[in-house]
Amino acid sequence: MTDRAPQPVDRQLPTEESRDLLALVREIAQREIRPRAAEEEDSGRFPREVFTLLSEAGLLGLPYDGQFGGGEQPYEVYLQVLEELAAARLTVGLGVSVHSLACHGLAGYGSKEQQSAHLPAMLGGGLLGAYCLSEPAAGSDAASLTTKAVRDGDDWVITGTKAWITHGGVADFYTVLARTGAPGPKGITAFLVPGDAEGLTAAVPEKKMGMKGSPTAQLHFDGVRVPDSRRIGEEGQGFTIALAALDAGRLGIAACAVGVAQAALDEAVTYALDRKQFGHPIADFQGLRFMLADMATKIEAGRALYLAAARLRDAGKPFSRQAAMAKLFCTDAAMAVTTDAVQILGGYGYTADFPVERLMREAKVLQIVEGTNQIQRMVIARHLAGPETR
Repeated sequence: MTDRAPQPVDRQLPTEESRDLLALVREIAQREIRPRAAEEEDSGRFPREVFTLLSEAGLLGLPYDGQFGGGEQPYEVYLQVLEELAAARLTVGLGVSVHSLACHGLAGYGSKEQQSAHLPAMLGGGLLGAYCLSEPAAGSDAASLTTKAVRDGDDWVITGTKAWITHGGVADFYTVLARTGAPGPKGITAFLVPGDAEGLTAAVPEKKMGMKGSPTAQLHFDGVRVPDSRRIGEEGQGFTIALAALDAGRLGIAACAVGVAQAALDEAVTYALDRKQFGHPIADFQGLRFMLADMATKIEAGRALYLAAARLRDAGKPFSRQAAMAKLFCTDAAMAVTTDAVQILGGYGYTADFPVERLMREAKVLQIVEGTNQIQRMVIARHLAGPETR
């Protein structure tokens, strides 16, 4: 394998501070994340110490308010941090995105008292979060969730099962969506549940195609009691909170997808320059050069799309349609680019000796999480043509 290092992405960043931030992220990724990624993914090891390091470096609360320990960075910058982390190891990049998603409800809808009590530890105190919306029978149709929260004096008692929870069983806190009222989206409320709450247990993590180092597990709530002071927002406001979080989270997935694709392209270019056939580097052959050109174009287009959506968010403008477009395009692009990277490496690309096979397996899940790409198409179409009339 070549020891030639890929060139860093030439990023257009808004401030000198953000340029220094990205330099720090690249240093951490190169020193602490990338060297152990393949081995730890193969063994299924979750790198909790990396998240502790990122918290200490102020990288787990980048888009949030500085008075509570956040980094006060625009989404335009935060997402490029995610991209760099995901390029080094998707378990880490996606994990930071999920943690940010878990903080979103309290940061956006919590009271000042709740924010003061919990956000400093969540954003920069070494804690790690998870987001609990999906259930075994409520995935794309999240509004049909059945996990219940029943009022009991000053407490709520939560009973039910959540599924496909990233960081399930290892998180320190969970943002949980539970039914407190009638069926449908208006009967859902959000809660902040401690990871060590009595009655909360995690199932054995799922055995997955990729991201084996990131635990994904069902969570069982067996009469979990939480005080009303941990209810986020108003009763019945949970689904609104969830959708707002998902719009932001989809941009995180888009950025992670571009990071995975960029890592695959870097590997493919390096290999194509080193590998010789018929007396020439295979990068000399037009068919392969065209593949590389198409891969690079998809990546640049995806990056431009997620950054355009991020800038809308930073400006306080609606960005739901653009977030769905970015998630759709970037994750489809990542799947295509990683597949082509395996093809360029040929037989070597199909082995675990090179990272492209791992990147290809990891890219697949990005087309599924935070709303499948079929759901993204529905979201986009509704913005264009209104809701379905059937």
